[in-house]
Amino acid sequence: MKITDCIQFANANPLCYLATNESDQPHVRALRFWFADESGFYFQTGGMKDLYKQLVKNPKVEACFYHHEGTIGTMLRISGEVEFLNDRQLKERVMHERPFLKNFGLTADSPGLIIFRIAHGRAHFWTMENNLKPKEYIIF
Repeated sequence: MKITDCIQFANANPLCYLATNESDQPHVRALRFWFADESGFYFQTGGMKDLYKQLVKNPKVEACFYHHEGTIGTMLRISGEVEFLNDRQLKERVMHERPFLKNFGLTADSPGLIIFRIAHGRAHFWTMENNLKPKEYIIF
């Protein structure tokens, strides 16, 4: 497997679970992932949300993407540290692709529009077939 397989899998399965840390306690939530390409795995949130506050305190995360097929599917786990991006083009793109953000009073100029990515880390796929085998990590 290569990082391109991870990018394709994440883009095809955008509902993911993101784990952060809150007061030394793991905190997981489901969220709709934005997109992945060769520069990283991109997410968007609001500056008023607990998720953002947790990431500022501890940028280490793990994201889990899942595709259900048959009785047990395939899982992709990605871990790394998030990078916050203050990029006008990305903010305009997210506002175009996620128009519901306007309902929260956000614009591309809003300081509360937060874009972050996992640009470097490690990933691995899990299936029932490789359940008991040593993990094969993809470093990106």
